[in-house]
Amino acid sequence: MKHRATINDLHLTFSSIQTIFKHQQQQCRTITKVRLKWVKNRSLDNIIDIHTDLKAACLIKDAIIHRPSAAQFLTGKSISGTQKLLGITIPTLRFIRRYPTLFEEFPHPKYPSLPCFRLTKIALNLNELERKIYKNQEPEIVERLCKLLMMSRDKQLPIQSIHPLRWDLGFPYDYDKILVENHPDKFQIVKNSNGLSCLKLVNWVDEYAVSELQKSNEVKELNNNGGDYYRRFTRGESALAFTLSFPRGYGAQKKVKSWMDEFQKLPYVSPYEDSSSINPQSELMEKRIVGVLHELLSLTVYKKTKRNYLRNLTDEYNMPFRFTRIFTRYPGIFYLSLKCKTTSVALKEGYKRGKLANPCEIAKYRGKFHHVMRTGLIYRKRGLEMLPELDRLVEDDTIGIDEQDAADSSGDEEIESSGEWVDHEDEDSEFEDVSDQD
Repeated sequence: MKHRATINDLHLTFSSIQTIFKHQQQQCRTITKVRLKWVKNRSLDNIIDIHTDLKAACLIKDAIIHRPSAAQFLTGKSISGTQKLLGITIPTLRFIRRYPTLFEEFPHPKYPSLPCFRLTKIALNLNELERKIYKNQEPEIVERLCKLLMMSRDKQLPIQSIHPLRWDLGFPYDYDKILVENHPDKFQIVKNSNGLSCLKLVNWVDEYAVSELQKSNEVKELNNNGGDYYRRFTRGESALAFTLSFPRGYGAQKKVKSWMDEFQKLPYVSPYEDSSSINPQSELMEKRIVGVLHELLSLTVYKKTKRNYLRNLTDEYNMPFRFTRIFTRYPGIFYLSLKCKTTSVALKEGYKRGKLANPCEIAKYRGKFHHVMRTGLIYRKRGLEMLPELDRLVEDDTIGIDEQDAADSSGDEEIESSGEWVDHEDEDSEFEDVSDQD
């Protein structure tokens, strides 16, 4: 541990020094401009499709759970206009009826013609399992939230900008109240100049100020020849390289290879370092933005999120508003998807052969949740007969992750699109406050 701490300290110290001294020189550098066509990845598209329905079902479950105890159900009327908020492609009433293993339909106590929905016994058991996982994983959740705030300009973010990312980051429903109450030494609620409620970092945590890219490169150095690390780093021979996974055919192109070699040799500016003195139009700033987006996606449960959720953070993270070109310029690092009538972005290194490379506990839990969903979808009403058997999977760690459908479909197959990427605007919202509707 002592050796690792020394490596981290050297990495951060010399990274800062290297950035300062090479700053002006690198800002004038011009990397070869390469225009790449968008390439479709069926496997990642299918995962995004699966997770769209999974997230919608989880959000509906949370809305029911957080209703007043005397009326823990939702009416068909209250959810009828939430299709867009949920991000699903079919009406919400039709969607919720697809999953009888999770949602039980019954007539309203006063208005028999009004359909209502409550959670089944297994859904309640799964929710209790989720609550225990959040409690056990609180240190990891605190670290993720600290990192999110540490990357921002003022070490604070509007809660309305964090909330759409709640599910992607693996935060509990009322994370802001719980974490502020349990960790007053790290978080507090404040008002910004616009009067918005913000979550503010109280104390900087040095041990968290190491990006996932730095950690992965540190492991590689220690596995290869840790003793040689210091000399090569100070001579500028060791650069932090992003893991690349190019679409089929791109990696072998000489122009693309030359372009990426130049990009990888640029100094790495940590997302946790101050970037205010870097020229916004420079190649150094572009690499810094790639690093920020890489770190943000690394913090998510599934190494992906919607583009518009990231757009809410552009000012706080010193990024250009129209940053989609970053994703299309670096297809070896990111994948941009148009699945489910929205624009999502994924970190390609987060997936291996159509599955999440390193699933965390909350991802494993959601795998069980999706297994129950899938059973209801396949067997419909007959799926209710399987509830006793399904109830045993709550404590069964052998149930597979929900990406199995994506893995079975087409592996890592990627298909070249005939057209250029068109950066269009879309509107994404978070499913919230449904539990307060009549």
